[in-house]
Amino acid sequence: MLTKRVIVCLDVRDGQVTKGVKFAGNVDLGDPVEYARRYYEQGADELVFYDITASAERRGLFVDVVRRVAEAIFIPFSVGGGIRSVEAMREVLLAGAEKVSVNSPAVRDPQLITAGARAFGSQCVVLGMDAKRVEPSAAVPSGYEVVIDGGRTPTGRDAVAWAREAERLGAGELCLNAIDTDGVRQGYELTITRLVADAVRIPVIASGGGGIPRHLTDAVTIGGADAALVASMVHYGHYTVGAIKAEMCAAGVAVRP
Repeated sequence: MLTKRVIVCLDVRDGQVTKGVKFAGNVDLGDPVEYARRYYEQGADELVFYDITASAERRGLFVDVVRRVAEAIFIPFSVGGGIRSVEAMREVLLAGAEKVSVNSPAVRDPQLITAGARAFGSQCVVLGMDAKRVEPSAAVPSGYEVVIDGGRTPTGRDAVAWAREAERLGAGELCLNAIDTDGVRQGYELTITRLVADAVRIPVIASGGGGIPRHLTDAVTIGGADAALVASMVHYGHYTVGAIKAEMCAAGVAVRP
């Protein structure tokens, strides 16, 4: 049986780990390298780092932080935010990341996914997708719209359709962040998670809303996700990664010890 992954997300702004609610009201928490080391020691399966203002500010991301993290931990980690070219992907991978996550730039230029997959393999290219609940329409039949630039810009693109297209273009994994539940800690948005998980064959990571271990169990069972991303529930000390995994295991979910 394939194990489900617990992935810790570290949003980074101005060199500091930061956390907000529904992409707003961010509070800076501390040094990303220290946070990375902490979660590695607690047993996280992977880490994800997002430079949360790089795309909106149209700039490159924090390669110096990537190098420092790579020296401190020995688990896979992916990096996203402001990656707009194959050259930027190469720089991040050479700095020590195992994967790159493309989000807003891939919506603007979908061939970025294909170019990255051809250069480094699909396993290195993660599509990051921020989805927001809207009224279903002809353009957005699922009722979930893709938004970009850190939740600032609606696209009119249907989230499920974009997931399918990204897989066709070469993405090897999809990280789905539901804006409506982000940082609220009341549970993942299981409807869109299941819709996307059923629509693609690549692994899907549920993100946005984890507050207690049962939420992760729901994400990988009811939601059909292959992994769940956590942030607030570990950043604020409510749980350790080990405690989350222990409760998931007790609920019958296969996780790596």
